[in-house]
Amino acid sequence: MKCTNSLKIVLLFPLLILILTGCGSKSFRIPYDPNTTTMAYALDSYCIEDVATPFAADLCVAPNDIALPKADLSLASAAGLFDITHHDTLYAKNVNRSLHPASLTKTMTAYLALKYGKLDDVLTASENVKITESGAQLCGFKEGDKLTLDQVLHGLLMYSGNDAGVMIAEYISGSSEEFAKLMNKEAKMLGATNTNFVNPHGLTDDNHYTTAYDLYLIFQAAMQYDKFKEIIHTTDYTSTYTDAEGNTKEMHYITTNNYLSGGVNPPSNVSVIGGKTGTTKAAGNCLILLSNNAAGESFVSVVMNTDDKDALYGQMNNLLKMIP
Repeated sequence: MKCTNSLKIVLLFPLLILILTGCGSKSFRIPYDPNTTTMAYALDSYCIEDVATPFAADLCVAPNDIALPKADLSLASAAGLFDITHHDTLYAKNVNRSLHPASLTKTMTAYLALKYGKLDDVLTASENVKITESGAQLCGFKEGDKLTLDQVLHGLLMYSGNDAGVMIAEYISGSSEEFAKLMNKEAKMLGATNTNFVNPHGLTDDNHYTTAYDLYLIFQAAMQYDKFKEIIHTTDYTSTYTDAEGNTKEMHYITTNNYLSGGVNPPSNVSVIGGKTGTTKAAGNCLILLSNNAAGESFVSVVMNTDDKDALYGQMNNLLKMIP
């Protein structure tokens, strides 16, 4: 990809400013945009030198499958292991194949809630929290219930409540449809160009899909927020909120992540920090995790579309065993 003349001007302009204004430290950003041939850079300007950082400098890249000896992921449609400390993809199977993500969608919903919302803001549930689809996981919110964004995020990420996703979508964008447009716009800004969302929760729709690699990108973006890492690491949460009549109601959630709840043990050299589960008939069983090795180095692992939970956690452990 060639650098255009206009980009050269943009890259030289900060240096001119420094010459005119004297020493100092400035940061200039050219964000990623899939619709332009202009390269994405972050330019940090100092007295001595200018440093241009490519968009993918701090990202793991996986254009093709990457195999590992003895890594059996035959029961998963897609899987990936990403060393986010050293920005290296260690394993990749079909990571760019479009698949239904189920509730892994909620990682994007949480990211946008934290980016555009305020944790202390009070959200009021609309009639749209009543989701009647068979098997849909629900926190049980009713029209008129009032909760803080912090509380709703716990219901979204820990219990995987689809009604929590609707509340966040309407809080941020006014409707689930408008929120989906924002999800797609922000996904592309993160480089997740093989993704299309139509709802904030992941209930099945033919036009709602993503890839294991795109999920890694979205998950890594969400991890910049301490609250996200805090919630996905929480095993048990209790709080209270008020209903439409002002009565106090209690909410109590236990994580759906079997590594945190104690139902599954990771390999001995791995500590699972947290993650997000997802299950629908179309998506099968899915899981994305943040883990550390004994040296404290961090890894993101993704497994998509296994037939059942036993296969899901077995496949994930096969992936975690590959962590050095």
